[in-house]
Amino acid sequence: MKVVLTGATGFIGSHVLADLYKHGHEVIALVRDNLQAQTVAARGATPAVVDLYDRPAVTALLGGADGAIHTASPGDATSANLDSAVVDAVTGAFAGTGKPYLQISGLWIYGANPSITEESAFDAPPLVAWKEPIERRVLGATDMRGAVIVSSVAYGDGGGGIPGVLLGSPRDDAGNLIMLGPGQQHWSTVHAADLADFFRRVLEDDSARGRYIIGNGVNSTVAELTQAAAVAVGAPGAVPGSDEEARARLGDYFAEVLLLDQGTDAARARAELGWQPTRPSLSDEFRRGSYRK
Repeated sequence: MKVVLTGATGFIGSHVLADLYKHGHEVIALVRDNLQAQTVAARGATPAVVDLYDRPAVTALLGGADGAIHTASPGDATSANLDSAVVDAVTGAFAGTGKPYLQISGLWIYGANPSITEESAFDAPPLVAWKEPIERRVLGATDMRGAVIVSSVAYGDGGGGIPGVLLGSPRDDAGNLIMLGPGQQHWSTVHAADLADFFRRVLEDDSARGRYIIGNGVNSTVAELTQAAAVAVGAPGAVPGSDEEARARLGDYFAEVLLLDQGTDAARARAELGWQPTRPSLSDEFRRGSYRK
């Protein structure tokens, strides 16, 4: 398939690009500048330098594609506007074609819930409250094949923003990492390569549509993850923090999502598309893998 991909130089998008290329798909990577164009070209994609807010230009590129995947995010206050602009372009270009469009989302939109499924109620904190209304537009477009891939915390290959938060935790006087809050909240996680594998499965399966929750089923506590992160950075250990310390460190909105207690087993993805995560857990990666210093 010829696939338009946004975010191809990002952490998740780069893994999606690698997986698509490995399985013989032609990737048109929408990038911001010539430097990014060189990066994605070296990885096997055909670059297209374009402003994602330029609807006619994006629509023209989509018109020659068999499908599209959107993983780009500025990670700031403009994120909602960007997602909305991309959805406008895709729903216009793909209207009446039945072509697949896959958009990434995140588990935080469900709030605190230890067993999240596709049927779970949304309870989005302010940081991500804008996501679900835009995703509803994707899933409501009946004349294309829309799918929203709801990712857990992504990690792997030494990268990812949230693993970086743990590795960069402040230390107490003894050099121990200070956990985010007391550390008893669970996080659902997924290796970026396993996540990319699922994106490809949805793209290739004409029956795949709707919302999919993706996580590897490990659901470790933040205490367990921070203890493992301590091994990666050579700290003697990790000690509980407090909600107040986490908010002071990261700001109220970001701390709120990292203090959520969440879990999932991704049952729909496993049952319908045969998805099976195969990479090591985040704890294992911290202790023995790509994050070791």
